[in-house]
Amino acid sequence: MRYLLKANIPAEDGNKAIKNGSLGKNMKEIISELKPEAVYFSPENGQRTAYMIVNFNDASDIVRIAEPFFLAFNAEVQLTPVMTPEGLDKGFRNLETIVSKYAQR
Repeated sequence: MRYLLKANIPAEDGNKAIKNGSLGKNMKEIISELKPEAVYFSPENGQRTAYMIVNFNDASDIVRIAEPFFLAFNAEVQLTPVMTPEGLDKGFRNLETIVSKYAQR
């Protein structure tokens, strides 16, 4: 299943990581291990933020995915399930049944 991973790196921790040279090194290593479908970086609310589309099917993978960000950057991590347009189409195939069952209540 696809998830949008958002990792916010506190400014102070990010500054330390840049000064000691570990931010880029650790981020490259994490990306190499997670093999995300897509990766983007942006400032958000005064913090360095990484966005990645990652795939996993077992809840135990949350440890493998989130812990590197916690340990390397003291990051706040959010995982949100997401779908492609094809997934949305597939979900809509069941919509009529769901609507007929619940919309009339």
